[in-house]
Amino acid sequence: MTSEKSSCFVATITLELADRLRNDLLEQGFKITTPAYTVFSAQKKGVSCTLYTSGKLTVQGKDMEEFITFYLEPEILQSVAYSYPETQVNLTPHIGIDESGKGDFFGPLCIAGVQADEAKIKELLSLGVRDSKRISDSVVRKLSTKIKAICSHAIVFISPKKYNELYASFNNLNRLLGWGHATAILELVTKTGCTEIIIDQFASEHVVINALKQKKVQVSLTQRHRAEADPVVAAASVLARAAFLEGLEHLGKQFEIELPKGASPQVVKVGKMLVQKFGPQILEQVAKLHFKTKEEILE
Repeated sequence: MTSEKSSCFVATITLELADRLRNDLLEQGFKITTPAYTVFSAQKKGVSCTLYTSGKLTVQGKDMEEFITFYLEPEILQSVAYSYPETQVNLTPHIGIDESGKGDFFGPLCIAGVQADEAKIKELLSLGVRDSKRISDSVVRKLSTKIKAICSHAIVFISPKKYNELYASFNNLNRLLGWGHATAILELVTKTGCTEIIIDQFASEHVVINALKQKKVQVSLTQRHRAEADPVVAAASVLARAAFLEGLEHLGKQFEIELPKGASPQVVKVGKMLVQKFGPQILEQVAKLHFKTKEEILE
């Protein structure tokens, strides 16, 4: 099987699965044809796949990643070589921690933790869990519900108002993040007894270590870049992202305006509209005030 992320994915399957694959694809809205040397070829917008009489299966198209991760791998291939090509999946029980909202002017900062043992990690893999930055918001929300049903978890939800208070206290984003990570870790360690922790490294290692010392929690902590390659950290990233999206949506409904993600010119435009309607103090309720975006809005 080829696991490199490229424009065409290739795998080999037993032809005994051909009928099931064909029926599933018909249910998913694919149009089936039978070119020469194929069992069938199937196309729909964004995805094209062909099963050859040799058993070779090819998949291509701009939406192939979601198709492979959420259908083909768990249902047909029974493998996660495409989703996790560079990782020997760690099946030992551990906690994964990640955050969402750090780079967004509007909305909360959310830090989430997930604990899973071997059986639950395999369940996460079968769900197609991966880094939330690589999946759509709608899929993030659906996956979040499924992850919560499977795994012990903790979510530290920091509203913009609370975020601004904490930032004024810490006067440093990384120390604030370290406090949030340590808070999620403590909750999950207390809940599960698991002390093996993996987090996505966002600062010097001592930042989270010091925050854990302040909370008097002793763990075996692994910090690494791109830790979302670990399915438990990926699950945490999904929960954090779902919590952020929910918080952003709630704020938008509260002030009757759609709050955009990120820190783009559209964010500045919406910020100016909010200030015009409610006054500058509104930003304390909906936004992270240390962003330079605030100055652009108040110009």
